[in-house]
Amino acid sequence: MSRQKGLLFAFLAALIYGVTFTVAKDVMKIHIPSFAFVLMRVSGAMSVFWLLSLLLPKEKIEHRDYFKFFIAALFGIAINMMSFLTGLSYTSPISASVLMITAPIFVMVFSFIFLKNPINKYKILGVLLGMGGAAFLILYGKNHVLQGSNPRLGNALVALNAVSYAIYLILAKPILAKYSPITFAKWLYTFGFILILPFSFNEFMHLKWETIPLEIHLKIGFVVLFSTVLTYLFNLIALKALKPTTMSVFIYLQPLIATIFAIFVGADQLNWIKLVSASLIITGVYLVNLSVQKK
Repeated sequence: MSRQKGLLFAFLAALIYGVTFTVAKDVMKIHIPSFAFVLMRVSGAMSVFWLLSLLLPKEKIEHRDYFKFFIAALFGIAINMMSFLTGLSYTSPISASVLMITAPIFVMVFSFIFLKNPINKYKILGVLLGMGGAAFLILYGKNHVLQGSNPRLGNALVALNAVSYAIYLILAKPILAKYSPITFAKWLYTFGFILILPFSFNEFMHLKWETIPLEIHLKIGFVVLFSTVLTYLFNLIALKALKPTTMSVFIYLQPLIATIFAIFVGADQLNWIKLVSASLIITGVYLVNLSVQKK
């Protein structure tokens, strides 16, 4: 796959993620607890990927690679999702958002240590500009800050989420070199389902389905099919053509896209803070990609 197609798939994934912030918030606001919602996402995605795998030629998995799938699911599904949701319950949404976008820094460090990828001035400047733009948008794009019950613990857990996502990107790259995205996603979500089931089963069993309106069911379907299945497919396909460091920088586009979508539906207004943030984010993504092209 060409690098241009990889960038396109990475952008499409970021676009869906940006819209998901509004949709998922509506789902969890009243009707669905967060852990039960995670179980829906993972179990739904697992079912879809298994069905898709039946339509494709069967790939033989080496026995030693099952452990690699398990470790990737541990960091990419279980620790990533559960630590973020738990941390968010203890700290403020703004603090959690700022800490979550530190993932590209960890990706750069881990890529340098384990993959021997060089860190040049373009990549450093691009990551700093992107993080600065996203942090500026999140910190100053709101009029108030919601304090959590235990910010120190919550921030630590959200930082763990960023680290786990970075490790996942590093782990996924060599596995994808051997297996198709469908096979990878099938086993990733299967092991992820096993890992998160003990933590989310109780909430899921206590859901009152008869009180959940059709609109919420449709939004759950959007999150499962688009925000989970399609985004993971797009990310996995893009990861075949892009470096983990380049992939991670697209996380900066999510708050930008989320803001644009909120303005489009009338939930927000455009101001100079959002314009400055958008400029920094786009410049950061450009510089990181420019560093790879120059190399």
